[in-house]
Amino acid sequence: MRLKEIEQYILELFTTKDNEYFYEESGITVRGTEDVKRIGYCTNLTLDTIEEARRNNVDLMITHHDAWEFIYGLKETCKEKLLEYNISHYFNHLPLDDCDFGTNNSLIEKLGLQIVERTHEADGFFCGRIAEFKEEVIFEELVKKLENILEEPVQSWKFKDRRIKRIGLVCGGGGSTTAVREAVKRNCDVYITGEKVLYTIEYAKLAGINLIVGSHTFTEVFGVESLAMKIKDKYKDIEIVRLKEEHLEAVRNSI
Repeated sequence: MRLKEIEQYILELFTTKDNEYFYEESGITVRGTEDVKRIGYCTNLTLDTIEEARRNNVDLMITHHDAWEFIYGLKETCKEKLLEYNISHYFNHLPLDDCDFGTNNSLIEKLGLQIVERTHEADGFFCGRIAEFKEEVIFEELVKKLENILEEPVQSWKFKDRRIKRIGLVCGGGGSTTAVREAVKRNCDVYITGEKVLYTIEYAKLAGINLIVGSHTFTEVFGVESLAMKIKDKYKDIEIVRLKEEHLEAVRNSI
C-alpha cells in the first residue's frame, strides 16, 4: 500500500484542511518506505517510540505530536533514526484535537459524555469541549473512571462539594489558567486536562471548580487510535499496532 495513497485518504477525513495552519500542524515528516503494511500509533515521536516501532516491524508511525523542537536535538535525531530504519512518519496535532473523531471526542466517548459545545480555539482549531453526563455522578467516581481509562493514576482536587454534571475538557496541554477560565465561564463542575502548573491549581481553587489532571500523553492517545482505526477500516490488509509509551508523567512515590 503506497504511503501517498494513505496520506491522501487521511486528508479527506478532515474538514479543516482549508485552515492556513493545517499543513503546519499535520503531515508526513519523514518518508522512509512507501510500501505500508503495518502502522504503529502513539502520542509522541521520541527515540523510545521509534525503537518500539522498529521492534514491531512498523512501516509507518502515526503520532499526535511531531518531535518537539524545544527538546533540543530531538527532531534531528528522530529523523536520522527513522531514515536508518526506513520507517515513515505522519503526525497530526491541532486538526486531530479539533475533529469529531479526535483526541477530545474520543476521550469524551469513553467517559460516556454528550458534547455540548466546542471550545478553546487556537489558530482556528477548537481544542476543547464542554460535555455533560446524562445523570450526575460523584466526583470520586469520575476520578476512578478516568484512571481506569488512562491506565494510570491522575491528580485531583475537590474544590467544590457537588455532584458532577457538566465537564470542561482539554486533552493534553490545557493547563493554563486561561483554559480553566473557559470552563468556569461555562458553569462546569469540573475541568479535566493533561497538564498543570501551580497557577492552574490556585485558579481552580479560587474559582471553585473541581480539577482533574491526567497525563498529556494518555489523555490524547485515543484520538490517534481513532485515526489509525479509520485507516484500518479503509485498508483491510494493513495491520495496526499500538506502540507502548512509558507513563513518565504519572505521579510516583518518592524513594
